Amino acid sequence: MKGSANVVSLLIALLGMGLALVAYNLNPEQPIPVVSAAAVGLLLALSPRQVDQWERGILLRLGRFQRVLEPGICWTVPGIDRVAEMIDVRVRSTAFSAEKTLTKDTVPVDVDAVLFWVVTDAKKAVLEVEQFRTTVAWAAQTTLRDVIGKAELVRMISDRNALDVELQEIIDTKTSEWGVTVQSVEIRDVRIPAELEDAMSRKAQADREREARIILAESELRVAEEMGKASVLYRENPQALQLRAMNMTYESIKERSALMVIPSSMAEAMNPGVVGMAAAAFRGPEEH
Repeated sequence: MKGSANVVSLLIALLGMGLALVAYNLNPEQPIPVVSAAAVGLLLALSPRQVDQWERGILLRLGRFQRVLEPGICWTVPGIDRVAEMIDVRVRSTAFSAEKTLTKDTVPVDVDAVLFWVVTDAKKAVLEVEQFRTTVAWAAQTTLRDVIGKAELVRMISDRNALDVELQEIIDTKTSEWGVTVQSVEIRDVRIPAELEDAMSRKAQADREREARIILAESELRVAEEMGKASVLYRENPQALQLRAMNMTYESIKERSALMVIPSSMAEAMNPGVVGMAAAAFRGPEEH
């Protein structure tokens, strides 16, 4: 018995002793009332049981289920009633794992997971299954092995949330018959052999390099297409080509540290005035 029940039992015992003393004082030659009062006080002192807020008690009367004890002070019949077990109805966490388990693509993995569950029916948890805590842990482990055997390694690494939901639904289906509800399952870690991890790293690096080269080739193809379109435009409009050439010349020589050699044919095609202005800008005002 717990704190409050102990206090109640003590008060009842004191009351029984008081009644016995009163009966003895009233009729000291008759011990039967005294013994009766003491016996009643003792039985009443053994009757109360305290159930905490987070607990539920399973009461058996002569070996048969009587009722579920709710939080508070509960009264029992000593010698006839028995509290078989006190069930904690708070959320619990159970760690479980699967070692050296083969995936669908025959890769050995070690998986660690956590199960969050709660007892929703204390009667079933005690009467329907022996040692429900251990049974829930075994059910979670066997389910984890089954799910790993049906999943590929890539899915286990990249889509853990879907595996968590799948595990939760399968385990909950099993444990619901025992009065246990599975709230969630979380895969904490998936470990693979070091050799395979190194090979996967090299493959990922090669894939990234291949994608980079493909993107570069596509960019060069796009540039070639745009330059082809520009060549058609310049062929139809020579003045636009001259303006573009002069702009490129100016952009190249506007910095003091730049130097550009212009072919004679290109210089003859350009406007001499523009070339002179560009040369003056290159020399700077201090050279005039």
